[in-house]
Amino acid sequence: MSDQSDQSEHGTIRVMVVDDHPMWRDAVARDLAAAGFDVVATAGDGPQAVRRARAVMPQVLVLDLNLPGMPGVQVCKELVGADPGLRVLVLSASGEHADVLEAVKSGATGYLLKSAGPEELIDAVRRTAAGDPVFTPGLAGLVLGEYRRLASDPVPAASNEPKAPQLTERETEVLRLVAKGLSYKQIAERLVISHRTVQNHVQNTLGKLQLHNRVELVRYAIERGLDDA
Repeated sequence: MSDQSDQSEHGTIRVMVVDDHPMWRDAVARDLAAAGFDVVATAGDGPQAVRRARAVMPQVLVLDLNLPGMPGVQVCKELVGADPGLRVLVLSASGEHADVLEAVKSGATGYLLKSAGPEELIDAVRRTAAGDPVFTPGLAGLVLGEYRRLASDPVPAASNEPKAPQLTERETEVLRLVAKGLSYKQIAERLVISHRTVQNHVQNTLGKLQLHNRVELVRYAIERGLDDA
């Protein structure tokens, strides 16, 4: 399926596969391993997925939503909440809009249908690891529309809400480009900085704003009109 160049390109990307169907789970893990990814663990239920992910610290979690013991969205919420740098690519049989939006709100960075072919999955995992939002065609517009709907909803003001933290000029610049939908790689090229520097700015911004993932970050930016700036 893949040549040696694929292995050198993907060899450092640590991936974990979570699905309750053993044959499907093993097939996905086998395809990713053959493409040169480092498949560090697999799991067949929700609680097992949380335990193993915390132990092996994957960079990308390929996650089914329909899991025994704990639904996939809860697995995603717990793991991304504890490690905002984790990328979650949902691989699901469901293309229902409600499922897609719930997954994204829980912290997933991508959503691919199980009808995708092996090469499409391999490309999706690679792009997810790079920080790109990856969606089955037709779903990306749905997600962006939901970002904007959320941003237009009134946010209840807390009486004791602290003053908004100050972001540096570069953090604001990165946040503006994230809100426009650019990947970390594209932001790095635009600002002539490294991919790692972009990730550091995003992590610092999440910490300052007390946000948990890219979804909340995009909502924050759109609420403040940064995507139109």
